[in-house]
Amino acid sequence: MLAVRKARRKLRMGTICSPNPSGTKTSSEVCNADWMASLPPHLHNLPLSNLAIPGSHDSFSYWVDEKSPVGPDQTQAIKRLARISLVKKLMKKWSMTQNLTFREQLEAGIRYFDLRVSSKPGDADQEIYFIHGLFGIKVWDGLMEIDSFLTQHPQEIIFLDFNHFYAMDETHHKCLVLRIQEAFGNKLCPACSVESLTLRTLWEKNCQVLIFYHCPFYKQYPFLWPGKKIPAPWANTTSVRKLILFLETTLSERAPRGSFHVSQAILTPRVKTIARGLVGGLKNTLVHRNLPAILDWVKTQKPGAMGVNIITSDFVDLVDFAATVIKLNDLLQEDTALAKC
Repeated sequence: MLAVRKARRKLRMGTICSPNPSGTKTSSEVCNADWMASLPPHLHNLPLSNLAIPGSHDSFSYWVDEKSPVGPDQTQAIKRLARISLVKKLMKKWSMTQNLTFREQLEAGIRYFDLRVSSKPGDADQEIYFIHGLFGIKVWDGLMEIDSFLTQHPQEIIFLDFNHFYAMDETHHKCLVLRIQEAFGNKLCPACSVESLTLRTLWEKNCQVLIFYHCPFYKQYPFLWPGKKIPAPWANTTSVRKLILFLETTLSERAPRGSFHVSQAILTPRVKTIARGLVGGLKNTLVHRNLPAILDWVKTQKPGAMGVNIITSDFVDLVDFAATVIKLNDLLQEDTALAKC
C-alpha cells in the first residue's frame, strides 16, 4: 500500500507546469505546485513544524534594478563606489541569489520565502520594495503574484518571513501591513500555537498564509507572527564543511516545541571571495560548485519534532532542491507504516 501511495504521489507531483517545445524536463519545469495537497492523509494531522518544507534565500532577488539607487542596507563606502556604473553591474551579480520568479518558485515547490524590504529614501510615496543591496520589485507586485498562485492551489500553505526592514518608520510599516491584508485577506492565518497548525486545520479554516514579522510592530495585528517563532540560524561561512557542522549543531539544539525551524543551507561570501570572483558573481563563484555537496547533506536528513523543518537554498533551480526536500516527508510515511506493523 505504501508503494502504491508513493507511485500515485509521484504521478501527481512530477507533471510539467509549462511544457517546453523540446518535450524535455528542466529542474525549474518539474511541477510540485500541489505537493502539500498530495501528501498522504496521515501527514495532514502532523504539525507543519514536523514536515520538511523547501524554502529560498533572498527569495525576491531574481530581479534587482541596477539603475536604482543603492539600498540603505549598504555602507556609505559602497554607496560612494556605486556612483561608478560598472560597480552596480557587479553588485547585481552578487545581489541575485535566485533565478526563478515567485510564481516559478511556487510551482517548483518552494513554500518558505525569505524577505527583506525597504522604502526608497527620497520617494514621496509610501511604496515598499524588496531589497538586497539593490532594489527589487515592489512588494505589492510580489504579494499579488503569490496570491494568484494560492487562489489556484487552495491547499498549499506558504510562509512569508519579513526579517529585515530598512528606511521604514511607523507609517511605512502600516502601509506594508495594509498591503499584506489587501493581498491575502481571509487567507491569513492568525498567530496561535505552533503545534496546533496542521494541514488539516488550515484547510478547514481556508488559511494559506503565515506572515512572520521581525519587528515589535507585529503586536498590533493578530495575523502577524513574531519572528522568534521561526528562528533561522546563520552559519556565515564560505566553507561547506563548516556549514554542515553548523547545520547539524543548530538542529541538535532545536526547541522541541513552540517554534518552526529554518536550516539555512547557504554559503555567504567574504570580501576576499567577492574580490577573487568579482566578475563571476555569487552563482558562478560560490554556489554552483558547492550546491551538490549541500544537497547531499539534505538527502541524509529526516523531518520531525527534532529533525529538519524548513530548509532554504540559493538558486533553488540549479539542482533538484525542492523535490529532494519534499521527498524527505516519505520518511514520516515509512515511520507510520512500521509503527502499524
